[in-house]
Amino acid sequence: MIQTNIVVSPATDAFAKTARLRIGVDVGGTKIEGVLVDADEHALRGGVGVRVLDSVRVPARRGERQVVEDVSTVVNAMMHSEAALHVSDDNDSGMSRFVGVGIGTPGRVDSAAGVVENIANLDVSRLDISNEIGAACGLSVRVENDVNAAALGAYALIGGNNHIGHGAGISDDADDTVAFLNLGTGLAAGILRNGRLDHGSSGVVGEIGHIPVERHRWQCPCGQRGCLETAAGGGAIIRQWPQANPPMPDVLAKASDPSSPDYELAVGVKQTVIGAIADAIDILAVTVDPRVIMIGGGTARTGEPLMSAIQEELCRREKNSRFIESLHLCDRLFLVPGTEPVGAIGAALSA
Repeated sequence: MIQTNIVVSPATDAFAKTARLRIGVDVGGTKIEGVLVDADEHALRGGVGVRVLDSVRVPARRGERQVVEDVSTVVNAMMHSEAALHVSDDNDSGMSRFVGVGIGTPGRVDSAAGVVENIANLDVSRLDISNEIGAACGLSVRVENDVNAAALGAYALIGGNNHIGHGAGISDDADDTVAFLNLGTGLAAGILRNGRLDHGSSGVVGEIGHIPVERHRWQCPCGQRGCLETAAGGGAIIRQWPQANPPMPDVLAKASDPSSPDYELAVGVKQTVIGAIADAIDILAVTVDPRVIMIGGGTARTGEPLMSAIQEELCRREKNSRFIESLHLCDRLFLVPGTEPVGAIGAALSA
């Protein structure tokens, strides 16, 4: 059993003397989740890990004002939680105990400006979320793309696990690259170099779900056809297999049961989805060459059956390509536990 690096516990007196707190918020299509974590500066290097002191979750409502109100509610709950009040502070206002607030959100994010655009599931066209939440709570606020936030959280989660697989975990190498492949509603990746997010020149690093490679050439919401996301994004999988929700456990079960009346259809869907995920892993390997490829998101909650199917496909490709074989892709994979709030934790660490 792989031990994760997250500890959920109350603030102790010893901890209270040195801690400064971060609040992380993960904005989702159906829920908004917040966590209160310590400010351990070694969390991203394996250190003592991420210490989650408290958490809260509220339903997500549609509309710009509603999103601001709901995020403010979550932040306020964490600021005034019992765990936060246990942390000593010489400032009467209690504000100096907080480093700040980090928000992970879908949509197109401009972290420098603190603005998010086009959160389709919540009917948000443009929101100056950093200034809005900062004015409401009195803390500094940083907004980050939700996949990038999850990448930070997952990276902290596996900190110290230096013997996962064949070398996965946090490395002390001077030039260490790790990728987080998010199999969620869409498909995208977060890239970390030496524990820091790589945003690129315009913030689109890791948007590999919009690389058009699929032979079926399905229409993608981005305007292109045949993008990886149209085959392996959560919405695409439901379109291909509408008879179950979540679909992948059912697809994989029936694709392994020749007696099932849906066997042939399930095999076809499995080949399409797993093939696209393997393509995404190939693309990450040959473009950023990460030492570890962490796999998370809603579809990843399928767990070991999904990982086995991915590894089976990668092994098939290795048999046909010495180049692919030389990449040792299966050895780089790490399944992020779906029970951990990596998006909110990563958002907190970005604050």
